[in-house]
Amino acid sequence: MTPPRALRRPPRRAPRLVTAALAAVVVVCGMLLPVPATAAAPEPTPTPSEISDVPAGTSVFTLSPSSNGIVRPGDALSVSISLQNATDAEIAPTTVTLALGRTPIANREALGEWLSGSVSAAGLEPIAEGGFDAVQAGAFQVRGITVDADNPALGGLAAGVYPIAASYDGASGTVTSTSAMIVPPADAVDVGLGVIVPITAGALEEGLLTADELAELTASDGALTNQLDGVTGTAAILAVDPAVPASIRVLGTSAPESALEWLERLENIQNSRFALQFGDADVTAQLQAGLPRPLEPTSFTAYMDPADFVAPSPTPTATPTESPSTSPTPTPTPTAGSSLPGTAELLAVGPATRPGVYWPADGTADTEIAERLAEIDAGGMTPVTLVPSSTTDAGAAGRTVSAHGRIGSAEVLVYDSDISSALDEASQREESWLRGASLTSATAYLAFATAEADGPILTTVGRGEGRDRVELGAAISAAFGAPDVTPRTIATVAASEARDVELEEIEPSQERAAAASALVADESELARFATILDTPSLLTGPERAEILQLLGVAWIGDAAWPAALADHRQASVDTLDSVALLPTSPSDLYGSSAALRFWVRNDLPYPVNLVLYTTRDNPRLDVQPQTPLVATPESNTRVEVPVQARVGRGDVTLTLQLRSPAFVAIGEAESVEVSVYADWEAVGIAALAVLVGLLLAFGIVRTVLRMRRRRRKTDAAADGIDPSDDAGSASRETAPDEERGR
Repeated sequence: MTPPRALRRPPRRAPRLVTAALAAVVVVCGMLLPVPATAAAPEPTPTPSEISDVPAGTSVFTLSPSSNGIVRPGDALSVSISLQNATDAEIAPTTVTLALGRTPIANREALGEWLSGSVSAAGLEPIAEGGFDAVQAGAFQVRGITVDADNPALGGLAAGVYPIAASYDGASGTVTSTSAMIVPPADAVDVGLGVIVPITAGALEEGLLTADELAELTASDGALTNQLDGVTGTAAILAVDPAVPASIRVLGTSAPESALEWLERLENIQNSRFALQFGDADVTAQLQAGLPRPLEPTSFTAYMDPADFVAPSPTPTATPTESPSTSPTPTPTPTAGSSLPGTAELLAVGPATRPGVYWPADGTADTEIAERLAEIDAGGMTPVTLVPSSTTDAGAAGRTVSAHGRIGSAEVLVYDSDISSALDEASQREESWLRGASLTSATAYLAFATAEADGPILTTVGRGEGRDRVELGAAISAAFGAPDVTPRTIATVAASEARDVELEEIEPSQERAAAASALVADESELARFATILDTPSLLTGPERAEILQLLGVAWIGDAAWPAALADHRQASVDTLDSVALLPTSPSDLYGSSAALRFWVRNDLPYPVNLVLYTTRDNPRLDVQPQTPLVATPESNTRVEVPVQARVGRGDVTLTLQLRSPAFVAIGEAESVEVSVYADWEAVGIAALAVLVGLLLAFGIVRTVLRMRRRRRKTDAAADGIDPSDDAGSASRETAPDEERGR
């Protein structure tokens, strides 16, 4: 038995729109023909992309009711049947039988079993026939079957959800596709319904979208444009990723024109909305990693250029005293007006925003997560956590759960898992003849929900990507077009009476919690490193934004996520290594004092403030312990450290360590050997000075003695005594004594 629905296809390409339109025409034409004499329309030209999501070697048979399966008294029942052949062989012509069960499906659980094909279609009443021509390998066919309103099979049916099935005899047995027909009650009271639609850009590695990415996403056929087109004119509740408007606003006047127009549309539509975590980050992984509360963006300064926020100069005007022939005197360009927008202004998602709404990844939030999120200040509002009904005890048992619930002291908003899953699938079906099956399933589940709920109902269209405006709009319209529902905003749903609910225990994802913990640890190291900058947020702001993007829900289940995570962590390592001392070779010191030169490498695009700390291993050398410097961006900067030699010869090891002004070590410490020879020069100079002093003293003494001898000779010549006559000299010396004796 082949699956009742084709698997999801990859994001569309423009040429597929032509084929989808052709298929839609075929369906409509088929529905207009009487049954069982339905004429076979020409077989569509085989297009490989049309069945690309059908597993090779298989075929897919799908029953899709029109009008989302709603048949009111007096209406006809119209369906389309399609057969996609992904085998290598032709499928022979077949006759398809459409059957209806006249007993309503009992409850939601039974509906799920029926739609999944786990319940036999035996016992249903055949009501019409159709058929396929031979379906070539790699091709598909779509046919329509209509049961007239006056057909007895449709008469006398009470309100309820009825099983319908289409089947044919295949080569391996009977092939059946199941669906449902909804007969709405005539006098039911409307139930409030909220439909949440995410406005996101998908999985990203960078903190913000680039101008080129924004131009692509906000083009006429871009994903963001499709999302906004799909919700425009509806009462959908928007779940906006604030990273999208922030990416546009940080570009200022340099933002693409299409992006500015998209942002204006987002701000002007009146849909109720709330802000997702930045990058639609998974709040559960963050809390399970040990964080006290989910992370928030810190700064976007690094993404902004002040030149993009300068107010334009006023147009020059002529003064009254000027003649027409003279040039007008221009008004001076104001120097003010270039202030950058603040973080809150950049992250705003528009009017009617309900604060304090958290949307964890589907099926990850348990009671502990909800209670911890409830403790976060939401500006006076009560925080609420979105959880799927499948994680509640009542929802897991197949019962409907009202939107507003209470778990202890925490409040939650419960969205219906079955309806959300069907709408998600429908919003990603490009072919209308396949989309109808999912829309009918959603409407059938809504019929049970409106009958059982004791308060508003909440649903989503999932977090799918690559949705066209038509597909998304069809899913939203089907939800609000279901019988007995009326639109509700996020504020009115959260203000409704809260019912007690219980969440099932959920096994935490160790992989994502460990990844969040590692990213936060890396961020802490980078924040310490960033103290070298005048504005640390130039590094810490983008780092926080990138962490939140990598924790985005869109990455869950993506095989490329581990590689993206590893690349980011390696980039953090590279940043921490971007500033360091260059290796230094040994040096010799022959003087008593000198300046040792070292080089600092700075690969960052910003100047950095550093202090070089220098220590010695022995007292032969006096060294300046701290040397402040500013390293120029993307270059090597020289730094000189004064040193002075003491008495003594030998080797001195200097240890060099760069630190930020906050005393954070930057890079690895470096050691350099310095050979000191300066003391021998001092000793040599001192010895030479002593020798010169002795020579000078000897010369002075000798000169004095010589001068004395010359003076004696001069005195003797003046007295007529022969200086060489010793007797005469002696008589002259004793004569006065003799005279003194007489």
